[in-house]
Amino acid sequence: MYNISPAITSDAGAILSLQKRAYESEARLYNDWSIPPLVQTLDSLVEEIKAITVLKAVEGGGIVGSVRAKLDGTNCFIGRLIVEPAHQGHGIGTALLQAIEGSFPNATRFELFTGSRSEGNIRLYQRHGYAVVRTEQLSEQVSLVFMHKRTHALRRSG
Repeated sequence: MYNISPAITSDAGAILSLQKRAYESEARLYNDWSIPPLVQTLDSLVEEIKAITVLKAVEGGGIVGSVRAKLDGTNCFIGRLIVEPAHQGHGIGTALLQAIEGSFPNATRFELFTGSRSEGNIRLYQRHGYAVVRTEQLSEQVSLVFMHKRTHALRRSG
C-alpha cells in the first residue's frame, strides 16, 4: 500500500528520476524527447517544491508517484501527475489527483492539461469530473488538451 504526503526538497532527485521514466511514454507517443518534463533540471524542481504544493506517493520506501499544484486566486493549476510505469493502473494516479484537489479546499476551479493523444490520461480526468475546454498546438507533433473541473467551494463557504 502507498502513502501520500507532501514532498520535501530532498525528494527532488527521486521525483525527477520518476518524472523522466513516466514521461518516456509521452515522448515516444509524440516522437518528441524535448518535452518540458524530460528536460526539467533538478534545481528547478527543488525550487518548485519550495514554492508550490508537491505531493508524493511512497510505497515500500520508494516514491512511486507525484503531483504538483498551485493556487492562483481561486483557480488551482494541477501539473505533472506521474506514476511509476510499473505501478500504473493501481489507483495511485486517482489517489494523487484526489489528494491534490483536497489540498485546495477553497479552489473554485481546477485546471490541468495533457497531450491530445494521451487517451488514458484524458479518460482518467474525465472520470473525475474534468471536461475538455480547449486544445492548443504546442509543436508540429504535440497538441495539448486543457481540462477544467468546477467545484462547490463558494457554496460551502458561503
